[in-house]
Amino acid sequence: METDRLILRAPRMSDWQDIVEGAGEYDVAKMTTTIPHPFARGHAEWFIKECAKHRGKTSFVFAIELKAEKKVIGIIGLHNINRDNETATTGSWINKKYWRKGYITESKIAVNDFAFDVVKVRRLSTTVITSNKASNATQLKVGYVFEGVQRQGQKSAASGKVSDLNMYGMLKSDWKKARKRLVSKAKNAN
Repeated sequence: METDRLILRAPRMSDWQDIVEGAGEYDVAKMTTTIPHPFARGHAEWFIKECAKHRGKTSFVFAIELKAEKKVIGIIGLHNINRDNETATTGSWINKKYWRKGYITESKIAVNDFAFDVVKVRRLSTTVITSNKASNATQLKVGYVFEGVQRQGQKSAASGKVSDLNMYGMLKSDWKKARKRLVSKAKNAN
């Protein structure tokens, strides 16, 4: 998939250095359940193999490649795809050097389109650590609806800290409204 500034594609073994650079940053890892710290080449290579093994079955994971730099700056994916129930979860991280530039929002637009139009889910869900203000704001910006707090819902592999999670959901009808607003806002910005 391609957006104005990004290419979303399957992670490749040659991406391992970019993935280590981004996921290896403690401020990135501590906001996830699965990224250990320190994060090394072996972790990245294992992750890339797992992505390939499950691609199209229970997940679709995309490397976020910044066109201008031909560099992977993050990861975004659909996980826990349940085709019978037409549901999936989403998750993402971005290299700290690229925070607050709109890359996750741009990626989420493409992945949400993919989820609803190609995978044919009827509902997406995601969780965010309650203290992660930027990620919580992004979920609301792209049209997720806050559905509650999961107390002590996450233990970070990097920090070992247990955190509460904000739970968000999105139906296809939510996405249609949000997408229209996001696209209109982007056109007016140009």
